[in-house]
Amino acid sequence: MLQGLYNLYNFRKLRWDNFFMQVRIVRVIDDEIVIAKIEVGRESELPSFSDGWRFDFKKNTKVERLKTYILVCEETSGIVEGCLSFKMRGKTEPYMAYVEVAHHNQGENKKFDRVAGCLIAYACRLSFIHGEGDYKGWLAFDVLEIKKEDEIKLMATYSIKYGALKFGKTTMVIPPETGEKLIEAFLK
Repeated sequence: MLQGLYNLYNFRKLRWDNFFMQVRIVRVIDDEIVIAKIEVGRESELPSFSDGWRFDFKKNTKVERLKTYILVCEETSGIVEGCLSFKMRGKTEPYMAYVEVAHHNQGENKKFDRVAGCLIAYACRLSFIHGEGDYKGWLAFDVLEIKKEDEIKLMATYSIKYGALKFGKTTMVIPPETGEKLIEAFLK
């Protein structure tokens, strides 16, 4: 199955810039599929605290030298629906530094569904493209919350919805086989 996935997505070393991927998200109010794209976010597009986001993607991208991607709908391309920051740790290990959906896509009254899934699946795709050796296809990330009960709840969500496994106190990983399933479910 891995070989088929490599062929399906033409897994070669891609340039980080000038690349986007078309995805489908769901408008909750009418259950309609909406075409969106994940693309490298320009500094002026990246959300921050001042925009009401939990993470300061503008600052974090600069300070931590992350590659940051935004998910936008074709019909409202000026509105960021979700954001993902990715990096390689030690040039071999794929790491999802930050992922967040816009406030209007959270909770019971969210505007769009599948935003987080698309971004996490995209990070999994990047883990196959840029991971080296034993790390190829593995995606690591940390869940750090102020309140321990929020941390436990978020880890459970990552486990149930996205197949992530707990590794240590706050680290989670998505193994290659699970990453393949996420790519199939959210990016195809």
